[in-house]
Amino acid sequence: MPTIQYDVKLDFKDVLLRPKRSTLKSRSEVDLNRCIKFKNSNQEFTGVPIIAANMDTIGTFDMAVALNKHNLLTTIHKHYSVEEWKSFANQHPDAIKNIAVSSGIGESDFTNLKAILTEVPTIPFICLDVANGYSEFFVDFVKQVRSNFPDRTIMAGNVVTDEMVEELILAGADIIKVGIGPGSVCTTRKKTGVGYPQLSAVLECADAAHGLGGHIISDGGCTCPGDICKAFGAGADFVMLGGMLSGHTECGGETIEKNGKKYKKFYGMSSATAMNKHHGGVAEYRASEGKTVEVPFRGDVDQTILDILGGLRSACTYTGSAKLKELPRRTTFIRVTQQTNEIFHQLEVN
Repeated sequence: MPTIQYDVKLDFKDVLLRPKRSTLKSRSEVDLNRCIKFKNSNQEFTGVPIIAANMDTIGTFDMAVALNKHNLLTTIHKHYSVEEWKSFANQHPDAIKNIAVSSGIGESDFTNLKAILTEVPTIPFICLDVANGYSEFFVDFVKQVRSNFPDRTIMAGNVVTDEMVEELILAGADIIKVGIGPGSVCTTRKKTGVGYPQLSAVLECADAAHGLGGHIISDGGCTCPGDICKAFGAGADFVMLGGMLSGHTECGGETIEKNGKKYKKFYGMSSATAMNKHHGGVAEYRASEGKTVEVPFRGDVDQTILDILGGLRSACTYTGSAKLKELPRRTTFIRVTQQTNEIFHQLEVN
């Protein structure tokens, strides 16, 4: 018989952060850098724990260079060649410290992963990425990668429940990617009916991970800087962004001109666009679980990053958190029925 969980699960749109008394005089006093030590790799990361997603329109080498200036991370998409990796590493050795190499779980993926890490041994992070992190095969693959690369920090996912977070950490992963279906160009929930509201997923998975000395990434569902603040407040150690970084100069994907305006293509990695590009089409046994959109061109990503970091500093100021690390301890969420007053929409200013 099917079962129903009756307790309410929440998304970012369902809550706001409650302000609290603060001794901070200015947003500029807030420290957004974190120093995080990883349980299984025994390595450390020091920087702002925001990550560009490993989508081929987002996780580009150009994006990595831009984000590295702010000490943010980029998970590079898995469709660059070994030669392209070598060229990038030679041109931008300083950016490598904030980069993850991505891999699927096929035999060819593992061969490619080994080749890249042999040629560019300074890459500190590996991102093992599948849409469904619940298979035993995926757990075994995490164990295999950990065995082969004992000193690399492994990100693995995606999952949304505490028991799989624990299993993946025990298998050798350091950071678990949390999120099924919340992404702006993901249609998994429409096609399969499977998913989990992102705020509750982060709250529950962070608790499970931290109990074992592991960490989590809130992956997907952020539509504005405030959502990023809520994800960190809920206990996420890292927040991964896709749609919020789309449409920029540093993004991959086609640039289109319509009626004198520029747009950039942005699509999910399980979309027909991505599967046609990288796999010769959508296999008969599966459905496309992503969509393709045209995002208005937004120029360089730098201004978007400054806007995000400014919002995060402000949230810390409102809650009395001198450091980003303190935000979860200072967070009280309040349930709401409305987020913002939408009577006026943002006007374009020339």
